[in-house]
Formats: sequence, C-alpha cells, structure tokens
Amino acid sequence: MRNLRNILGLLTLLAIVSCGQNDTSNNSSASDTSSVAMAGSSPEDESAVAAAVDSLKKGILDPEKALLEKISSDALSYGHSGGKVQTKAEFVEDLLNGPFDFLSVTTSNQKIMVTGKNAIVRHTFIAKATNAGVPVDLNIGNLLVWRKESGQWKLIARQAFKVPEPAK
Repeated sequence: MRNLRNILGLLTLLAIVSCGQNDTSNNSSASDTSSVAMAGSSPEDESAVAAAVDSLKKGILDPEKALLEKISSDALSYGHSGGKVQTKAEFVEDLLNGPFDFLSVTTSNQKIMVTGKNAIVRHTFIAKATNAGVPVDLNIGNLLVWRKESGQWKLIARQAFKVPEPAK
C-alpha cells in the first residue's frame, strides 16, 4: 500500500511539475526570493506559500507535532537526498524523535510558482545539524509541492537532491 501511495504521490508531483515547465525565468541572485504568477494565482497565494515554507523551516528547527501536522498533507511524500521517502507520520516522528537535530536552516535561490490550488517551490536548503551528535553541514536542492486544502497551503511532496559540483 505504501508503494502505491508513493507512486501516486510521484505521479501527482510529475503532473504538477509538467504544468510549470514553460517557466524560463532565471534569477541568479543567491538571496532573492522570486515568484512566477500563473493563471489562477494571486500575490496573496504566493505570500501564503512563502509563509508556509517559513513555517516548515520553523518546524524543522524547533519541531512541534501540532505545527508539523498542520502544514503537512495527509498524502505527504517526503523524499530525502539519500533516497529515503517518508509518509506524513514518518516525517513528523523523525523530526520529533530522530537522530537529526537542526541547528540552523536557511534557503536561497527560492522560486515560487502558483497555479490554481497547487504551488511548486524550488530552493537551495542550507543547514547545520547534528546526526546522532556528529556535526553535519547540508547544502541540497529542494523541490516542494504545496496544495491548498480547506483554505490552507499544505506540503504534499518534497524531494531533496544533491546539488551538482561546479564544473572545473
């Protein structure tokens, strides 16, 4: 059943991403947050999605079960850069009781694209953490998919990936 849920989540993600492949904007500033307006979106939606991303960062830094459950869709598929994929319950449990303790989290190069009740956020995720007490520095790419459910933006999918090394 979990595999079916993961496949359905991936298919949803692919469908949403394919809707936004015509975005050719390029923002080279590392600290800018940019948005791409699509049909059915509003500046309020874009601001609300940005606020939801900030809530996610807060929940990663200072995990609170109520906050994490509030911002996550029941259909959440949360993918890590190492290939591990978690459900909503696994994601929440891992942040609350797992070996990772995030000390700082920042994002850069964030782009938000809202289309109807769906939003895609891409950014670079930079964090300092400990994994079972061992210091870890993260610099990964993130693709977040948000869906407006009952008037609130909820994280439905996240896939992290390793940022390629610059060409030499």
